[in-house]
Amino acid sequence: MTRAKYAAAGALAAWAAVVGAFMLLNRTLDLQVYFVLALIGLLVVAVLIDTPFAQPTYMRRMKYLIAAGVAVFGYIVVMKIMEIVAT
Repeated sequence: MTRAKYAAAGALAAWAAVVGAFMLLNRTLDLQVYFVLALIGLLVVAVLIDTPFAQPTYMRRMKYLIAAGVAVFGYIVVMKIMEIVAT
């Protein structure tokens, strides 16, 4: 199962690099957009490597990371709504 773990880390790093490269090429560097796109990549990788019957330690840790990411995403959404309401 360690091959899946390293493949997932490599895929996530490649996704983050591609997102960053496209943001640089488009000249729209926005940390919030980058975070959301990286979180989407993490969610996709977690779904693809999740095993149905056994839960390795790295999957439990990844789920904690996903929970923290979703909490930060919720904060970003609330702040964007507050910006819209304030104007």
